[in-house]
Amino acid sequence: MNRSLQLLGMAKKAGFLAVGAESASAAARLGKAAAVISACDASEGSIRRARADSIDCGAEFIVVPFTKFELGNVTGRGSPGTLAITDAGLASAFLGKLAESDPERYSQAAEKLAKTAEQLKKRKAAGVRKTGKGRTAI
Repeated sequence: MNRSLQLLGMAKKAGFLAVGAESASAAARLGKAAAVISACDASEGSIRRARADSIDCGAEFIVVPFTKFELGNVTGRGSPGTLAITDAGLASAFLGKLAESDPERYSQAAEKLAKTAEQLKKRKAAGVRKTGKGRTAI
């Protein structure tokens, strides 16, 4: 199995994966999504909605080279066309693995998400947490 797919399975087990269009959209609207993912064989409408949700919440949006069937095997939930990873560290690792296999397509998003994950790590160490939609609390 592909290492990036294994990371999705780990995110699912850890509770950091929103599976399906509605769950991913809800995670994005709440500002919890670090990355919104669409399957390569998802419908154009599904991809368009997922991209809009990711733009609204400031998350990375990517179309992965995996089919809905492959994503369904990893998540154990039918054949989802859209997923959202809610942990920045796992999302960064996932995009990093994708960038290793196709640097031209995924390296820019992986670098951006790695910076975001590092900033969140520093905030956590300083005791500052994000409350959603850009607000912070101490």
